[in-house]
Amino acid sequence: MKPTDVSNPDYFHRVVDCQWACPAHTNVPEYIRLIAQGRFADAYLLNRESNVFPGILGRVCDRPCEPACRRGRVDEKPVAICRLKRVAADYKGDIAERLPQIPQRKNGKRIACIGAGCASLTVANDLLPLGYAVTLFEKQHEPGGLMRTNIPAFRLPANVLNEEIRMIVDMGMDLRLNQAVTSMRGLLQEGFDAIFVGSGAPRGKNLEIPGRYDDPAHVHIGIDWLESVAFGHVNSIGRQVLIVGAGNTAMDCCRTSLRIGAANVKVMARKPLTQLKASDWELEGAIEESVEIIQCHSPREFVLQNGRIKGMTFEVLEYYDDHGRQKSKILGEKFYPADDIVLAIGQENAFPWIERDIGLEFDQWDVPVVDKQNMQSTRAGVFFGGDAAFGPENIIWAVEHGHQAAISIHKHCQGEDLNARPPYGINLSSTKMGIHEWSYSNSFDPAVRRLVPHVSLKERFKKLDIEVELGFNAEQTQVEVERCLNCDIQTVFFAPLCIECDACIDVCPTTCLTITANGEEDELRARLKAPADNRQQPLYVSVALKQTGRVMVKDEDQCVHCGLCAERCPTAAWDMQKSTLKIPYASDPPVAAPVRRRA
Repeated sequence: MKPTDVSNPDYFHRVVDCQWACPAHTNVPEYIRLIAQGRFADAYLLNRESNVFPGILGRVCDRPCEPACRRGRVDEKPVAICRLKRVAADYKGDIAERLPQIPQRKNGKRIACIGAGCASLTVANDLLPLGYAVTLFEKQHEPGGLMRTNIPAFRLPANVLNEEIRMIVDMGMDLRLNQAVTSMRGLLQEGFDAIFVGSGAPRGKNLEIPGRYDDPAHVHIGIDWLESVAFGHVNSIGRQVLIVGAGNTAMDCCRTSLRIGAANVKVMARKPLTQLKASDWELEGAIEESVEIIQCHSPREFVLQNGRIKGMTFEVLEYYDDHGRQKSKILGEKFYPADDIVLAIGQENAFPWIERDIGLEFDQWDVPVVDKQNMQSTRAGVFFGGDAAFGPENIIWAVEHGHQAAISIHKHCQGEDLNARPPYGINLSSTKMGIHEWSYSNSFDPAVRRLVPHVSLKERFKKLDIEVELGFNAEQTQVEVERCLNCDIQTVFFAPLCIECDACIDVCPTTCLTITANGEEDELRARLKAPADNRQQPLYVSVALKQTGRVMVKDEDQCVHCGLCAERCPTAAWDMQKSTLKIPYASDPPVAAPVRRRA
């Protein structure tokens, strides 16, 4: 194998699996260390650089970082990264003076953002400090988009949402509430220098089966129904409720139903429990509140009596494997009674307000064609992001789309090449403070993952906006932060200093180091001290060592960043160095030539 190029930002970044998995590449280990030091404001602001909404995402993020967490390979439970993000937000104090400063003199460029959701707000957050005049159009009477209308207050309190939105609105944008954009052509004629569409996926999928429209007052589209509850237009529901669908929206619908009058709620899932789209923690919350999850049931028809919904009939399915492909067969039918039925089977984009003759191409699904790198549509100067760009995803993906769109809008307005993306960079700095002392807590803590305390079942149903999760207290926080393996503190090797004494190999607690003859990757992986089975994680391979010509090989997948190799090495061939990823934003200086963005 060729020697590893540690100057490539991708190499050490991929060692930090949590940051690598986060679409916005939030510096997870660093903000956890700041929390451990009680520097909550610093941790919050570090979070805010990349994910923009730490308090919101600390409660409702889809947590792609946690399945990737290296701690999960040690004791099966990852660090509670998302809940620690919330700790920083809850205890940050007053940070107003530390937020980005907005220049009084504008740069003369006007940007329109459509939809006041997380993607548009991120675009505004990145462009306002550069002197852009941003006008934000929102059809509702409050900003927030689906964060406000589709995430119930018992998961995301209004005060948290309002605070983080206000941080951006107060930068000086022109926020136009109760003003829906009804014509893209008309907006283009207003002379904006660029337009960003962050209108989400506002249309809930329907269920076209017999009886669907015979009692419309008691059959609801999930996202529309949640919006009506959020704005106080709906405050009650029948005693028996069926939720059709088993994604995260379905979990919000079933738990909301319990808070406005339902006594018995069933979630009807077409797939087996192991294949549901809902996040594990969303399912756990519903099950804790006695929601029954009925698996392998496909809706057949709505059943009515005297013009009133009586329930639904479902086909009972059995799934089986057919030469590697999953198939199902119908075992029979079953009726379930219901007073109200909520359809939560997905969301779709809807662009009736975009004319089809203005240079914007649409694909076979009637969705605008958008460049996945620069977020521009087929019409120059019109950009998309969030659910409006590629269909329903989650908040953190929408934030990353907003960052990338802001870079492109800035380049478009400055007459630069949109595909010349600012490069990622990496910085390495030693954490050594003494012979056996480091600037981070390097001892492995065997503590198990802390459980987040909840409001009691007796209390949580009294009001719709009682937040169920209470967050970590100080003691729980101090234990949980120590579970982080500090994966951004890298074991950096200086081959010319190595005398091949094997001291580092002897002291390593995880057998992640091997000095051996070089070879092809497949063969080399098989003869390390511990076989390196995770092909998603590159091996570290040094240049040939001067004593024997062998190479130092490290399986990054096994390392717990304890620093014992660096403490034991008599020649200081090993050092523990913090790797900091330089993430590009719109405020970065221009690049001269196109740089291929990391996938």
